[in-house]
Parts: sequence; C-alpha cells; structure tokens
Amino acid sequence: MNLEQARFNMIEQQIRPWDVLDAHVLHLLSVVKREDFVPPAHKALAFVDMEIPLLGHSEEALRLGHCMLAPRVEARMLQDLAVQKHEKVLEIGAGSGYMAALLAHRAQRVISLEIQPELVQMARANLQHAGIHNAEVRQADGAKGAPVEGPFDVILLSGSVAEVPHKLLAQLKVGGRLMAIVGNNPIMQATLVTRTGEADYRTTQAWDTVAPRLQNFPEPSRFSF
Repeated sequence: MNLEQARFNMIEQQIRPWDVLDAHVLHLLSVVKREDFVPPAHKALAFVDMEIPLLGHSEEALRLGHCMLAPRVEARMLQDLAVQKHEKVLEIGAGSGYMAALLAHRAQRVISLEIQPELVQMARANLQHAGIHNAEVRQADGAKGAPVEGPFDVILLSGSVAEVPHKLLAQLKVGGRLMAIVGNNPIMQATLVTRTGEADYRTTQAWDTVAPRLQNFPEPSRFSF
C-alpha cells in the first residue's frame, strides 16, 4: 500500500470536495499520520471514507462509539472550529487520539476525556509515539465535562449527541466555540455554538452528517403528552 498516495487521495477525493479548503487544515492532514492512530487490524482502512472500529467487533464498536470518525467529518469540524495557537481545548471522546493530535498542532493545550479505559491507553500511547506533548488524555465521563480545568476556548464532541447539555456550554469562555454532531438518525446536524455573552449563545448548523453516539449523554424522551 502506497501510504502517501492513499493520504493524497483521501485529501483530494474525500476532504476537499466536502468544502474543506483551509490550507492549515489540509497541511495538518498531510503531516499527522492517520495510519499511526488506527489499530493494526484495520490499517488498510486508514484513509477510507468510513468510521473505523477501535475495540471489539465493528457493529459493537459503532453502537458504543468506540470508533474513529470518517476523515471528512474530522476535517470539516476542525476547519469550522478554527482553533488558534493560544487556545485551550476540551475534547469529549478521545478514541485513538487522532483528533487530539490534530487539535494539539493548532492549540496551546488539549485535554481529551475518554470513558473507556482501553481507549485511554491507546490514545496516550499513540500521542506519545507521535511526539505530541501538549495533549493530555484522561479517563473520565465526558458528559460531565471538566469544570475544574475550564473555562475553555474550544470544546469538541467527537461523536453525536441528542442535544448539547448546558453544563458543557457553561464551560465555554465568552467568545468560545463548541462543536458537536446533534440529532438522531437518519440525519444529524453539525452544530457550532459560540458563546457571545454570559448567558448568550449563537448556534449555526451548516452541514448534515451522522456519527455514533457518545456515551452517557441524555436521550430526551420522544413521547409527548
């Protein structure tokens, strides 16, 4: 497998056509080695337009959110957040550590919360192997956030939720941004929330996608009375 050709094809055939045109993001995708964050059994899928299972069988991994998001989704979220060098980032759902690696190249500091112990170890090892020292992976329930470390300039949910809990929005600085994939199958919205004041938020939903659920986030009842 020609890794560099496969990486080039991923960027040119999957990511650019999805309106990811930011030169900094495209450069990051070429230098952060995605294949180094993929389990050995799935190396051949590193550049494929799909979610990659990280633990267990594919169906179970997708059901539990133990997977890497599709490359175009990761790239589009990174572009929309426009992380700056001075910013502190909270990621919910470390997975294999790949998104934390991308964020760390753009941010001052990244704290990534992961509820699954095996994924915590995987992400830590991958980040260490990649020589990234400003991203920290913690075993924690990301649905609760990291209030002691906040407020944050950027919060990224690396998976989908039915709705964004206010406790996470409250951990944003004024001017900070939160990115999440919100909604239910078959269509979800990539949602960018910007905190514009102490109690004010602006929400935009620029594109549709689907993604596996993050664990322990509330699922509102669909019944109405």
